[in-house]
Amino acid sequence: MNSAILSVLSAAAGAGQAPPVWLTYLPFVAIFAVMWFLMIRPQMKRQRELQDKIGSIKKGDQVLTAGGFLGKVTKVDEVYAEVELAPNVRVKTLKSTISDIVPPTGAKPAND
Repeated sequence: MNSAILSVLSAAAGAGQAPPVWLTYLPFVAIFAVMWFLMIRPQMKRQRELQDKIGSIKKGDQVLTAGGFLGKVTKVDEVYAEVELAPNVRVKTLKSTISDIVPPTGAKPAND
């Protein structure tokens, strides 16, 4: 009886057709699509917003550099920005190393 069941099962397994090739790659495409919408696309959007911010830097803006220095922009050109860190202490930095534009500190805090 055991061998009869095995022979029937093996015959049934051999009679079926293999799935289409594109169906084999479908899970990989789905994983890539999920990663694109959850990880890659938001990162690209943040990077684009940062580039727009850096492009709009003007004299008088308070900026935060990638090194953690907070200063006021005194001069801007295409590639460089001159940042005043303290009175009479000016540093020439690449615009690409500026990580954020800080809003003025004279504004009222949101929780007051």
